Parts: sequence; structure tokens; C-alpha cells
Amino acid sequence: MFISNAFAQAAPAAGGAESSLLSMLPLVLMFVVLYFVMIRPQMKRQKEHKAMIEAIVKGDEVVTSGGLLGKVSKVGESFLSLEVSSGVELQVQRSAVVQVLPKGTIK
Repeated sequence: MFISNAFAQAAPAAGGAESSLLSMLPLVLMFVVLYFVMIRPQMKRQKEHKAMIEAIVKGDEVVTSGGLLGKVSKVGESFLSLEVSSGVELQVQRSAVVQVLPKGTIK
């Protein structure tokens, strides 16, 4: 009455392997674009961050992810001691360091 009957359409002629490859092409192209636009730059940033963290030595001035600025006073395997003020030292994880500042930035 209110709903019309649905009839199946005739199946198109089989195009073989060529049509299945053409139907997969947009998916493959989307993955390639996604790789070059998102995945590859992120991997590059991670590699640069890891190299920066491994290169930290005593006396470097750094910024942490929480916004703390300090001078590295002790370097451990996974932790750093930051001198944020004279006589005040904080321990932070190496991975919390976001940026190494040029010498003489903190006075």
C-alpha cells in the first residue's frame, strides 16, 4: 500500500579481473596519500625528537611539555634533574623535554 515492491536488477556482465583492479585503485591511492601526508611526517618528527632527547647533556637549557624552563643539572638514563631556580631542582622524564633552548636563554 505505502511501500512499493523492490525488484532485483539484472547483474551486469562480468568484466573479469580488470574491473576488480579498477575498483581497488581508489582505496590504494587513498592509502598512498595518507602515508605521504600523515604517517611519514609523524615518523620523521618522532625520529628527530628521539635524537634530540638522546643528545641532552648537563648544562643544556630545556623546556618540558608542562612548560617548565630549566637547566639540566644531572642526566640519568630515563630522568633528568632540572634546576628551575637557584637551589630548586626537579626530576622530569627525558621524554617530557619538548625543546632544547640556545645557551644563555635562561638568566
